[in-house]
Amino acid sequence: MHQKEKDIKIEVKVDESIATGIFSNFSNISHSPEEFVFDFIFVHPAPPPGFGKLMSRMVVTPSHAKRFLMTLGQNVREYEERFGDIDIHAVTDNGASLQ
Repeated sequence: MHQKEKDIKIEVKVDESIATGIFSNFSNISHSPEEFVFDFIFVHPAPPPGFGKLMSRMVVTPSHAKRFLMTLGQNVREYEERFGDIDIHAVTDNGASLQ
């Protein structure tokens, strides 16, 4: 039997310090031949021009990055089916676009 055919159950232990998650309103993704780097940033708008703070960095293999992309795409489709289209042209209070 192939591993894909088996039910794999992994018990995930969550440390209390990360259980509540972090907030990010900006991200940056870079890559090399061996890994993808996801930076999650909080951009504080005040005082203008504001500042950004790196909140979390995730480094993954290329194959995991592709699985992440596929899973995120499926979740976005399900979200939009339930709640409507997501506006990707969000604008900050000072008129700047965060992308």
